[in-house]
Amino acid sequence: MKKDFNCIVCGEPVEKVSHALCRKLFDKNTKKIMCLSCLANELEVETSDLIEKAKEFKEAGCTLFK
Repeated sequence: MKKDFNCIVCGEPVEKVSHALCRKLFDKNTKKIMCLSCLANELEVETSDLIEKAKEFKEAGCTLFK
């Protein structure tokens, strides 16, 4: 069963890549799930930096980014 998540900051639906980034960067079992924009604000980086990092994780074989 697929579970949909909403951003804990703004309430918007969270895309798969944002969910995977939160799990990878915070903790695999984190409840701190944020949309890409709020995650970028939290980490004080650009959203493009997060997208690039997600690509790197996927290319490295991280199963969170399938």
